[in-house]
Amino acid sequence: VGVAAQGRGPRVVFLRSMITLMAAAQAAWDAAGGGGGSNPADPYMTAVAYFNALRELGSARRIVEDEIGARLASYAGRRRPGETAGRFADRRIAFEPVELTSRVGTADVADAKRRLALDFSRKQRVDVALATNMISVGLDVTRLGLMLVAGQPKTASEYIQATSRVGRDPARPGLVVTLLNVHKPRDRSHYERFSAFHESFYRNVEATSVTPFSSRALDRGLPAVTVALARLGVPELTPALAARNVESHSEQTEAIAEAVGARAQRHADGLPDSERQAVADRVRSLVGDWAALAREAGQVGTAFGYVRSEGASTPLLREMIDPDRETLDDR
Repeated sequence: VGVAAQGRGPRVVFLRSMITLMAAAQAAWDAAGGGGGSNPADPYMTAVAYFNALRELGSARRIVEDEIGARLASYAGRRRPGETAGRFADRRIAFEPVELTSRVGTADVADAKRRLALDFSRKQRVDVALATNMISVGLDVTRLGLMLVAGQPKTASEYIQATSRVGRDPARPGLVVTLLNVHKPRDRSHYERFSAFHESFYRNVEATSVTPFSSRALDRGLPAVTVALARLGVPELTPALAARNVESHSEQTEAIAEAVGARAQRHADGLPDSERQAVADRVRSLVGDWAALAREAGQVGTAFGYVRSEGASTPLLREMIDPDRETLDDR
């Protein structure tokens, strides 16, 4: 859903949109009899608001703290002319919203993620979450179903990634409301061709400028490629907790290292054999670190696997908002 702030400032549009959506969700929650996560209105009881800049988020936080809570407490009386029963319900929300931004500590972000997964009947529930592009990766909460996007993000890929954080439950579709400013040419352009853009927005995803097999590209991409090739190419390493068995498949992992090195040589014509060997050696080093982590986990008796969500208490791969990330060594 796209909303243009014509004749109204973005602040007023954000305020009215949040109040309307949250009061309507409360009415739907009450009509379904309350309860826990089984209530069909539960995904829409937490409003996630996305902002392109911390400055805009800070302004919205003041609105949530100073105005939205006060107005929601007496919003049920708003009715259209001739209506005998309103579409809204009074609601009380927590004074402080949850924030998912770079200015919040990693532990606080992880706690916010945990709270977002709680259904609305729980004591630590979240009414409002304010976020920047931090949520584009690492926030996989199936429960969430409502998002407000304050202004069109700078890139189509960011818009797709951010808005895909809601509506992950196949039985409960997500609702994304984009608040566009008519005074900003880019926002106005998106509003005027809103339907056409959303019918084919994947074709507008921007190309990423990357120099393949450069040192920085290898730093960022090679670990994931190595793990993916091992897990998908060696059937014995596919199960979630089979990561601990990597040392038993040295022949297959050696073949992976040689294949990646050969791919680097094919990409750049005339690449000396020493450079091919250097790329292969980096893959071998990554596999060695992987094996060392598996041995350490086995010595202390902890479950070692690919990711924590698959039952591994010691995961090989980490999310960007993992609370333990800051304490990890260089491996």
